[in-house]
Amino acid sequence: MQRRVATFVGLAVVALALWIAVRDLHSPKAGKGASAGGSHPDADDDGGILYAYAYADAGATAEDGGLALVGDLSNFGASPSRADAGVGNAMPDGLPVPPLPLNAPRQLRFGVVLVTYAGAQPSTNGVRPQPRSRADAKILAERLVSAAQQDFHAAVQQGDSGSADDVGRVKQGILEPAPEYVLFSLPVDAVGGPVETPRGYWIVKRLE
Repeated sequence: MQRRVATFVGLAVVALALWIAVRDLHSPKAGKGASAGGSHPDADDDGGILYAYAYADAGATAEDGGLALVGDLSNFGASPSRADAGVGNAMPDGLPVPPLPLNAPRQLRFGVVLVTYAGAQPSTNGVRPQPRSRADAKILAERLVSAAQQDFHAAVQQGDSGSADDVGRVKQGILEPAPEYVLFSLPVDAVGGPVETPRGYWIVKRLE
């Protein structure tokens, strides 16, 4: 009798263990790609960089009246991977970048004359930088500033591939600190630079 009870209890324990294992295999689990409410596919990012990039891009397109911010500025915006992490983070004189003036616009439209050099970051459309040295690029950029102040379009035509009279609208926080300060501190129709960025030297004109 005791042997039968022991056998029955043992079988019951095994059956219960099997049932729990099967239930766990088939029960739905909250995956990394779904939140509790299923509202966002990157919920595991905890509102971090993936979330910020996705929603910043979407917001820029809607707020800018249909202007494709990323498309317009794909050669100019800050990139997560830089050849030199310090480039663009100090003013041309080497001093720290000051805060933007309180009356600086939240977004603006601008044109750029780009002067690249060997070792600069290539543009996202695959255009490689010119093989000139960094020192030669700086000399050329400084010479083009005078031309740009007289005739910006003529200076654009003397710049490297990626230069444009109008590259679109950009918001604060997209560019590296130094080019952002130079650009967002300019009055409308004024020219500034040259300022170094990871993609080369910029001469910029604020259009609005």
